[in-house]
Amino acid sequence: HNNDFYNMHETIKRRLSEKNLKDWGKPDVILIDGGKGQVGAALKALAQAGLDIPTIGLAKRFEQIIVPKRGGSMVVVDLPHTSHLIKLLQRIRDESHRFAVSYHSTLKTKRQTSSVLDDVPGIGPATRKKLIKTFGSTRGVAEASFEDLEMIVGTGKATLLQQLKK
Repeated sequence: HNNDFYNMHETIKRRLSEKNLKDWGKPDVILIDGGKGQVGAALKALAQAGLDIPTIGLAKRFEQIIVPKRGGSMVVVDLPHTSHLIKLLQRIRDESHRFAVSYHSTLKTKRQTSSVLDDVPGIGPATRKKLIKTFGSTRGVAEASFEDLEMIVGTGKATLLQQLKK
């Protein structure tokens, strides 16, 4: 969604899922990239998960630290931009941005190079390449007759590829 608060809530909710807590453990502290709204969305996800984890936010515009208080209010802490704490929090935020951009680039590359043929069990990269080379595209493979497929990849794989026609 193009909704920062929804995305923050969803991200924290996923991080705090039972599986992820088991795999990665419970965080000692959560640093939110954002102001009061993003921190509020994260706190809502924490409450839904039944967890109490110290959470702070770093609002980008003025590099203000947002600290939630019991009862729902939030304190805004203004430190000099030269403070060691602000610089540390900025480095953490910048590293998380770098990681996220790198991860999304990897996902985009995979989406651009993926094919429905990847989802057919028994069809590996070599067979996929052979099919695309022979039939020109995934659509060409899907439109090929059973006999044509059988000549290229054999009876077993041709049978598997019939599911593309469905």
